[in-house]
Amino acid sequence: MTARLVLATLGLAIAFAIPGIDPRLLTLNLGAVGEALDVPPGQLGFLASAASLVVAAAVLAVGNLGDIYGLKRLLVYGLVAHIGVELLGGLSPGYAFLLVTRMADGVALTAMAGLSLALLTVSVPSTIRPVAIGIVMATDAVLYGLSPLVGGWAVGIVGWRALFVVTPVLALVALLLIVRYVAEPPRQRARALDVVGVGLFGVALLGLIYGLSAAQNGITAAQAWAPLLGSALAMAVFVRHERRAPYPALELALFARPAFVVALLAVLTVGFLCGGFSVVLGQFGGLVLGLSAKTIGLVYLPGTVLLATVSILAGHLVAKYTARPVLISGLVVLAASGLVLSIIATPTLALWVLVLTTFLLNLGADLVSTPASDTTLSYAAPDKAGSVAAMRSTFGTAGYALGPTVYILVFNVFFQQQWMADAQSRGMSAEEAGRAVDSVGSSLAHSPGASIFDPNLVQQASGLALDWDFTNAIRLTMLAVTVVPVAVAILAYFLVPRRERD
Repeated sequence: MTARLVLATLGLAIAFAIPGIDPRLLTLNLGAVGEALDVPPGQLGFLASAASLVVAAAVLAVGNLGDIYGLKRLLVYGLVAHIGVELLGGLSPGYAFLLVTRMADGVALTAMAGLSLALLTVSVPSTIRPVAIGIVMATDAVLYGLSPLVGGWAVGIVGWRALFVVTPVLALVALLLIVRYVAEPPRQRARALDVVGVGLFGVALLGLIYGLSAAQNGITAAQAWAPLLGSALAMAVFVRHERRAPYPALELALFARPAFVVALLAVLTVGFLCGGFSVVLGQFGGLVLGLSAKTIGLVYLPGTVLLATVSILAGHLVAKYTARPVLISGLVVLAASGLVLSIIATPTLALWVLVLTTFLLNLGADLVSTPASDTTLSYAAPDKAGSVAAMRSTFGTAGYALGPTVYILVFNVFFQQQWMADAQSRGMSAEEAGRAVDSVGSSLAHSPGASIFDPNLVQQASGLALDWDFTNAIRLTMLAVTVVPVAVAILAYFLVPRRERD
C-alpha cells in the first residue's frame, strides 16, 4: 500500500469508528447526563439508543443515495453535520433539546456508518482490500480502547458536556484526511430511491426493538405483542416489495449466497454482543462493584496495541488463507468472553477479570470484523458499493441496538428468578420480596438502552442478598447469549467456502 492509500484508509477508519464510539461514550456516562438534565428514569434508555436507532433505520437509504449522488460528497456532509450537532448537544439546556440533537446526530452518523467502507471498497484494489480492512479495524481498536478513558476523564474534570467534544475532534481529523486523499468514485446513473422499502425496514426494526423492550413486563401485554406483530408484518411487506421494486433498497439476490449471509450474521453478532456488554459493564461495574466511570473506561484500555496488531494480522491472514478460519476463530473468542464472566463473576469480582472479559470481547470482535467485512464487500459491484456496504452497516448497527434491549430482557427474567428464590430461602413471600425490590430500585428502563437501578440497590436490600441475585442474573445472561456466537461459528464452518470463490 502506498502512503496515500494508507492515509486515505486511516481517514475512512476514523469516520467508520465514530458511529460506534459516540453512543458508547453516552451509555457509559448516562448517569451523569441523566442527573444533570433531570432525565426521567424511563427515558434514559431511549436517550442512550436514539442515535443508533436512527442509524439502523436509515443506513440503507444513505448507502443507495451515496451510489447516486456521490459516496465522498455525502460522507463529507455527514462529518461536518456531526461536528455541528455534537457541539450543539453539549450546550443542551434540557432533556428534550438533547434528545432532538441525538436524533439529528443519528442522521450524520448514518453517513459515516454506511459510506466509509463503501469508499474503501472502491478506493483500494481488491487484492489488498483485506489488508486495508485490517488497518480500519486496527484503528478502530485503538480508538475504542482510548475513547472510554478519555470520556470518563473529561466528565470527571469538566463535566458531562465534555462528552460532546471527543468525537467532533475525531471527525475533524477524518474530514481533513478524506478531503485530501480520498477520490470520489464514479456514480450510478440517476435512479429513484426506494423510499417505501427504506421506510418499511425502519418500521420493522423499530417495532422489533420497542416490542422486545416492552416484553419485560410480559409478552401478553399489548405494548409488547402489538409492536412485535407490526414488525413482522412490516418485514413481510418489505420483502414482498423488494422483490418487485425496480431499484430495491436491499439486494435480496445476495441472500442466496451462504457466505454473504453468514458474514452479515457475524457482523450482527459482534454488534449485539458489544452493545449488550456495555450495559452489563456499566451496571454491574457501577452498582455491584462500585466502579467509577473513569475506572470503567480504563477497562477498555489494556491490550489496545495488541488488538490493533491482531486486526492488521487478521487482514493478512484473510488475504492468505481466506476468511473462513479467521472468522471461526473470532467467533470462538467471542464465546469465550461470555463464558469467562458467566463462570467467575462474584459481587467482589477482581477488576482484572473485567479487563480480561472486555479484552476477549474486543479481540473476538476485531477477528470477526475483518473477514466478515471483506466477505460482504467482495460481493459489491463498483457502482453498488454504497448499497452493499450499507447492508453490512445495517446488520452491525441493528445488532448494537438490539443488544442492550435483549440483554435487559434476559437479565430481567433471570434477576426475578434469583430474588424470588432468595426470598423463598429466607421465608419471605413473593409479595414481600417484590415490595423490597421495588423500594430500593427503579424498574428496568422500558426503552431500548440501559437498565437503570437506584444506586442504593445493593446497600438497601431489605433482607435480600440482591448483590448476589444481581450477579447471578448477570452470569446466567452472559451464559445465555454465548449461544449466539457458537451458532454462527457452526454455520461458518459448514457454509463459508474453504477456498477463494472465483
